[in-house]
Amino acid sequence: MSKKFLALALALLMVCACLTGCGDSSSSSTASTASTASTASTDESAPEASADGVTLKIGGTGPLTGGAAIYGNAAKNGAQIAVDEINALGGLQLELRYEDDVHDSEKAVTAYNTLKDWGMQIFLGSVTSKPAVATSTEANADHIFFLTPSASSTDVLGGVENPLTETIEIPRKDNIFQMCFVDPNQGSASAQYIYDQKLGTKVAVIYKNDDVYSTGIYNSFSTKAEELGIEVVSATTFTDDTSTDFSVQIADAKDSGADLVFLPMYYEAASMILIQADAVGYEPTWFGVDGMDGILTLDGFDTALAEGVMLLTPFNADSSDEATSKFVSTYKEQFGDVPNQFAADAYDCVWSIYNALKDEDIAADASASDLCDKLIAKFTSSDFSYDGLTGEGMTWDETGAVSKSPKGMVIQDGAYVGLD
Repeated sequence: MSKKFLALALALLMVCACLTGCGDSSSSSTASTASTASTASTDESAPEASADGVTLKIGGTGPLTGGAAIYGNAAKNGAQIAVDEINALGGLQLELRYEDDVHDSEKAVTAYNTLKDWGMQIFLGSVTSKPAVATSTEANADHIFFLTPSASSTDVLGGVENPLTETIEIPRKDNIFQMCFVDPNQGSASAQYIYDQKLGTKVAVIYKNDDVYSTGIYNSFSTKAEELGIEVVSATTFTDDTSTDFSVQIADAKDSGADLVFLPMYYEAASMILIQADAVGYEPTWFGVDGMDGILTLDGFDTALAEGVMLLTPFNADSSDEATSKFVSTYKEQFGDVPNQFAADAYDCVWSIYNALKDEDIAADASASDLCDKLIAKFTSSDFSYDGLTGEGMTWDETGAVSKSPKGMVIQDGAYVGLD
């Protein structure tokens, strides 16, 4: 009997030991989970899951540092405001993450892969055109929905035809969409506006011939100008390596008698042109595109030199409509600055995606590919449109290009003022 009792006692001790071991493991796991939850709760960029458990991860790349940082940070900030507003509604929730691509194609692909590793389900693309051409190719191969706020080159969308061979050199990427005007639209719209408003009789163009954004706008401007009978008396170029000295281009425009100079470029190069033209007493009418939006906040630039500069843009921060006023007020409060068109376009990107998905049946573990199919179908549907900061009744065609109307703006007293 004593042996049986000893055996029973030993068995009981073993059971207790196992239970104690399980209890320790459970306690350790709970502590780990609590620690993780505590860490997540201190991260303002990570929203709590909605009541139905669906939180979608949206990523984007842009120049958050470097010379083009004003664009990337504006887009990131505008998108974050939209995410915050949407999450405050409850229901479908969004989590936003931006990676720095320094306006470089290779770095943009690296940033894109970082976002994929994070679990990105929807992609806001890249902010500027060169990086976006690279990341749109990646997103197309991965079947992740791509809606860029401001990369306007047609190369981003694909379906690009070589006019010499009449062959499609870049196949259409069916999941790639744009919130901004495509370059051909900007160029032709600018030519039409200059013609309709009788802004100049002789036009000079200075463009960047190693940049898809600048050359795309120039090519469509040139075609439309010829169609309208606009006299282009000078067309000169520059590259990254020659973007600090514009004396030759300015002299050619001046000597050709140009009374209007069209600048299809980003604001940094444009600011150098304005400074150097002022130094030689050349005072034509200056007309730019959306890439010049931001010139008024360029560090060290005398904004008086931009007085009278005109451009076409889809957004006017001085607009008195309720939606714009609210957005501008929130942006100023959170980021201490006036939002530009890039911020407004990114805001519209997030809200249009939300509107396309809010009534859809979305699983908590929805794959990027499934979401991509839903968004493609919605954005190309004839009954889907979006009213935003940068346009009313916006629609997208099967090429991924948006349909909306530009606004004429002029810089007066250091601010953008509507021309129309």
